[in-house]
Amino acid sequence: MDTVAFQRVKLMTTDDTINTRARTPQKTPKLTLFYDGVCPICIKEINWLTRLNKQRTLAFQDINAANFKPEVFNVSHAQLMAQIHGQKASGELIKGMPVFRELYSAVGLGWLLAPTGWPVLKPVFDYLYQVFAKNRSKLGRFFFSEVSCDRCIK
Repeated sequence: MDTVAFQRVKLMTTDDTINTRARTPQKTPKLTLFYDGVCPICIKEINWLTRLNKQRTLAFQDINAANFKPEVFNVSHAQLMAQIHGQKASGELIKGMPVFRELYSAVGLGWLLAPTGWPVLKPVFDYLYQVFAKNRSKLGRFFFSEVSCDRCIK
């Protein structure tokens, strides 16, 4: 039997206010994504995933929200900033490319990232993600120069 809960949905706003949509029963999300709400690349991806999340299989948590406490998940803010993290419905915390594979699978696009998990290609994509994660702030400034973020300047 699926667990049913009333889900509060955070809308994409610049403040930490949580806006609640219609109070209808929702299934427990398959994955909660922890994202950097001041990263322009992250925001673009979250907005896209939100549009695809028609089945409400994903939940999103801004790690920079005033009320977010990373220690609840036994992880630091610095660790969350270093690479993408997600929490499965089982409570398992995952990070890196497995998060992307779970995200895309949850919105029906698992086939798109399936090759990133193939044994021959997995190490290559895991490495490429680490390079991306290490440089995402610079890439965000380069591709989205109109966005200014003091935390992005490193």
